[in-house]
Amino acid sequence: MEKKRLSYIGWLSAILLIHLRVNFNVRTINIREMKILGKLTWVIVFLLLFTVKDAFTQISGKIVDEANSPLEYATVAIYQQKDSLLVTGNVTEPNGSFIIPFVEAGAYYVVASFIGYKSRTIGDIVMAKKGEKKNLGQIMLSMGIELDEVTVQGERATVLNKIDRQVFDSQKFQSAQGGTATDVLRNLPSVQVDGQGEISVRGSKGFVVLLNGKPFQGNAASLIDQLPANAIDRVEVITAPSASYDPEGKAGIINILTKKGAADGSFVQVNLRGGLPSIENYDNANIHQRYGMDAIYNVRKDKWNISMGGSYQRNDLGGRREGDVYTIINDTLTRFPSDGERSFDVEDFSGRFTVDFTPDSTNNFSLGFYGGIKNKDRLADIVYYDNHASVVGEDNNRLYTIQYFNHNLRTRTSDFALGSLDYSHIFGNSSKLSTSFLYEYTLLGGPTVNQNLGYPNANILYQDEYNTNDNPLNGIRFQLDYTWQPFSFGKLQTGYQYRKLLHVGDFVYQRRNDFNSEFQLVPDFSSEVDLERTIHAGYGQLTGKKGRWDYSLGARMEVMDRALDLKDKAGTIDTTYVYNFVKLYPSASVQYGVDNDWALKAAYSKRVDRTTTFKMNPFPEREHSETLEQGDPELLPEFIDLFELGFNKYFQNDQSVYATAYFRNVENLVNRVNTVYNDSILNRIYTNVGTAKVVGLEVGAEFKPHKRWTNFVGGNIYRYAIDGTFDNREVNTTATVYSFNVNSTLQFWKTASVQFTLNYLSDRNTAQGEDSRYYSPNLTLRKTFMDRKLAVTLQWLNMDMGLLDTNEQRISTWRDGEFYTTTNYVYEVDMFVLNLSYTFRNGKNRSKFIKSEFGEREF
Repeated sequence: MEKKRLSYIGWLSAILLIHLRVNFNVRTINIREMKILGKLTWVIVFLLLFTVKDAFTQISGKIVDEANSPLEYATVAIYQQKDSLLVTGNVTEPNGSFIIPFVEAGAYYVVASFIGYKSRTIGDIVMAKKGEKKNLGQIMLSMGIELDEVTVQGERATVLNKIDRQVFDSQKFQSAQGGTATDVLRNLPSVQVDGQGEISVRGSKGFVVLLNGKPFQGNAASLIDQLPANAIDRVEVITAPSASYDPEGKAGIINILTKKGAADGSFVQVNLRGGLPSIENYDNANIHQRYGMDAIYNVRKDKWNISMGGSYQRNDLGGRREGDVYTIINDTLTRFPSDGERSFDVEDFSGRFTVDFTPDSTNNFSLGFYGGIKNKDRLADIVYYDNHASVVGEDNNRLYTIQYFNHNLRTRTSDFALGSLDYSHIFGNSSKLSTSFLYEYTLLGGPTVNQNLGYPNANILYQDEYNTNDNPLNGIRFQLDYTWQPFSFGKLQTGYQYRKLLHVGDFVYQRRNDFNSEFQLVPDFSSEVDLERTIHAGYGQLTGKKGRWDYSLGARMEVMDRALDLKDKAGTIDTTYVYNFVKLYPSASVQYGVDNDWALKAAYSKRVDRTTTFKMNPFPEREHSETLEQGDPELLPEFIDLFELGFNKYFQNDQSVYATAYFRNVENLVNRVNTVYNDSILNRIYTNVGTAKVVGLEVGAEFKPHKRWTNFVGGNIYRYAIDGTFDNREVNTTATVYSFNVNSTLQFWKTASVQFTLNYLSDRNTAQGEDSRYYSPNLTLRKTFMDRKLAVTLQWLNMDMGLLDTNEQRISTWRDGEFYTTTNYVYEVDMFVLNLSYTFRNGKNRSKFIKSEFGEREF
């Protein structure tokens, strides 16, 4: 009776959470109520943690290799003895153990398997009664076919579809090797990378990146540019995440899984990358450099697993920009076309160190440190020629004409250090408690130099501006999760998360009009911006499997406090903007297996996309000669509803096809819009413009016309509609956007292959204009030597040969009767890069590293 009371308390607690959400007004809740609700959420989470029943049925065991070393991520599948119908399954923990609870009475057999090893079947397993436990003991797997043969005959599929995610094998994308995680992601059907390097998932830049399942807040493009592609094993795209994940990211989650092994021993991998001289320098001032090195060292012995890694990358990109802009103020039209260099110099160094300690089969400790230095220079040396003002409609009647040269160098730096401590414990009833603590310190900054000089006489100074900023950031995250199986129909996971972010920004803007003068402070553009954000969250998640059905149902309650304090350097402004809310984020997913190779699935997820500090700073920042950028201190987070409906089908010879239809509704849509600041400067503003609706279809297929020829083709098409207002004008735009990826690999020897990839992205609409199509074809030759220890890869990136418009993108915005701007960004093509990778192996790689949570979001 006592256990039933606890069960009732747990469910009543969940109902109470929902009741509180419905009865609180998210716009008027006061601080006292927020604190009370935060404490109440904590109490409710712990009530849920004790909603446990003891009676259960389970099959357990441990999988090891021939050296008696545990095999992590080995697969255990349970089949009915009578008809070989798959019932359920699991994967092993780091210590090789597995527990499969709630196996109904009956006769079964178990199949244990791991890539590169021979599968093993254990038959005649009879579960006679409820509550019975069977331990199969130690199951030893022996090495199967030699690895060379596995590569040819037993490849991993490029994509694996699960109930809540798609899992992509990064090793299939050879054009990414030697690069970064960005180069891996651009090959995924649901991911698009444009000419500016910005990443979007199904048309949205609002998504979250995880590293080995660890959540963090960060600017995704900057973050994944630091992770070497050589270290990535798989990428999971979770487009409708469950309540157990952070609710952030309107397009879902990308989980990057690094390479891991299993056996005791040591592993060292060294990767070298060097770029050949540029074929076209676009009249850029400096020679662009591309080279780098990354290395991983991992040693595992008994209870200890130690990993170290370091990476240095220099990855410059040459290019030009060609633009044309006009503004209309009263009856005067001012036009200022431009042309010149726009290039990037990127230098990144990082180091990681992780220690795992597993004293026994029930406990695991992990301590990690990560630090690095990142520097990114964007040089825009632009000539503004034939700039003139005229009467509207009378272009030949010029009021004045002027030409000038704009030197603009924008530097962004990020020095960071963070540490994490994780602990997990498995109880005797197969329940699991996990805790995680992360602390991060990041110093963001970097000046912007903006000089307007005479042309062709650059000794004339019209205006010299120097904009600096220092942004120290402190972030803390604590996570507590508890998983157990109180019901025969599913597993229950509950948890609590605390996050705190302190971000202090000091922006100093100085100007002079003579080379011999001192810089003077410009108060209107100088400010202090302090952000403090605290989040308390509790969640409950039920997942289970019954026959051919897989299902998941959950809800997450979140309490957020946000305070943004703004001051100007003149001492006339000191304002604090407070925004607090309580929100419930439900989620649900279901999958029906028509047979072992055919499945249908549906999902729903409620999400949020929080803005960065930069987008809330209302003080303008001089981006370059013709542009200011500023934010909105009252910017609201975006709230999103995601729906999915899809199927996947597997065929023989590792061939497959899948399709997913989706709908996304976004409230409080944040967009960058333009207004006229003066006759030659536009003001970019980040603001809420209304709602957005996306209806789309994603498809993918892997097929092999020949055993040596593998192809993966994916595509995404969606209808994107924005409906809202800005500056008392309607924002109403609709467009059809599509993208596709082609990846074709021909293995002409057992140790040599050639791969062609093509990434294409169509025109896309924005709140005030459109971005043009963008595409990039690549060709890769790969050869291995010395029993596959040495791999040599030659890449031909952004193939063009003077025949195509590869790696180009035009961005246009307009507002009738006020302004029009169009800029074509032309970046380097026909780049040749040579990669060398050598592996010293005594055992396998088990490196596990932590990743930044807070700072990279603001980089």
